[in-house]
Amino acid sequence: MRWSRPMKAVRHLRWWIVVLICVGTILNYLARNSLGALAPELTQVLHISTQQYSYIVGAFQLAYTVMQPVCGWVVDRVGLQLGFALFAVAWSLANMAHAAAGSWMGLAFFRGLLGMSEAAAVPSGMKAIAEWFPAKERSVATGWFNAGTSLGALIAPPLVIAVSLAADWRVAFLVTGGVGLFWAFAWYRLYRSPQSHPAISAEELAYIEADRPKIPASRASAREIVASAKFWSIAIPRFLAEPAWQTFSFWIPLYLAQERGMDIKQIALFAWLPFLAADLGGVLGGYLSPFFMKRFRMRLIPSRVTAISLAAILMIAPGCIGLAADPYVAIALFCVGGFAHQIISVLINTLSADVFSAEEVGTANGFVGQAGWLGGLLFSLMIGQMADTVGYAPLFACLSVFDLIGAAVLIAMIGRLRPAATE
Repeated sequence: MRWSRPMKAVRHLRWWIVVLICVGTILNYLARNSLGALAPELTQVLHISTQQYSYIVGAFQLAYTVMQPVCGWVVDRVGLQLGFALFAVAWSLANMAHAAAGSWMGLAFFRGLLGMSEAAAVPSGMKAIAEWFPAKERSVATGWFNAGTSLGALIAPPLVIAVSLAADWRVAFLVTGGVGLFWAFAWYRLYRSPQSHPAISAEELAYIEADRPKIPASRASAREIVASAKFWSIAIPRFLAEPAWQTFSFWIPLYLAQERGMDIKQIALFAWLPFLAADLGGVLGGYLSPFFMKRFRMRLIPSRVTAISLAAILMIAPGCIGLAADPYVAIALFCVGGFAHQIISVLINTLSADVFSAEEVGTANGFVGQAGWLGGLLFSLMIGQMADTVGYAPLFACLSVFDLIGAAVLIAMIGRLRPAATE
């Protein structure tokens, strides 16, 4: 699409691009978290057991896991403008189709379709940040972009439950899916790379390009990316960290209903709080690395790893949820966990943009995300198999251990991580 007339330069245009990405991420996570918000109602209305619910969640996670590198590869090849818009249309329609489900198998089918298309969000967002931001600003930009994941999850419980109570659970899926279509149009209309955007100033373009990795002579293949030590240095910690976020996104409402006796109105009042804390953690996580670089003169990669390690220690809090005397203490511990996890998530995603070039980061981040979602899928299936017998407490305790091990892996493999500009 060509612009009909020249545009006046927009100051700090790269930050407006982050706002656009963040809005899309909010709608992406609003759609995916609609199921979790409605889980207490759907398990009753459609007679779904805890094990069957884990299969529904697993269908989304399996499709998302398989498709992340595929989506990353697609946006690397066809470009962000078209690729991200097409995936947004697809996930919006898939979420709206949930309204037609009449059983757990129907929900599982539509969740699979949703997972296939929503897998484009993070690889696309990270590719945009790699294109639009110099290395020193990337973690801050990722923090604001990543805030969309928490905002979508935060909005879902009160909004989805309110629509369900006012109309019907089917209408809730139609609403949370339909809004994504408007964003898909806006993205296709407004997004361009820095080099071709008519609203970027010459000064901002020069600022971005002055601190970007050199374009490699040849783009690394998917096989070469996966075979590299730097990939596994990031993928293993992501595999260990992602189960926490999957648990928070899909299981908190059901846990509060089954273990803490909350009804759907109480869940609507309180289940969004961990995601508010996660928003704060996501934004703060972006600023921690520059702070460590300025205050303690750390280099880029060590500053990222230090912040991840501190957040992993905070993840001990949600591991203690089984010891909470009442549901409000449990929610507070979830809040600490959401805050800590999003610091980890922001900086692991930023590492993929640090060590891979902008031309490779969509594919690389897709494979890193695939590793994470594989961990989330396996853990969700474990919850479905074990929650009714051993309870949730030992399972939440595992989340703390996972993140501590992930931080230890990053520290041990830090020598494998070098900024792409130096390679």
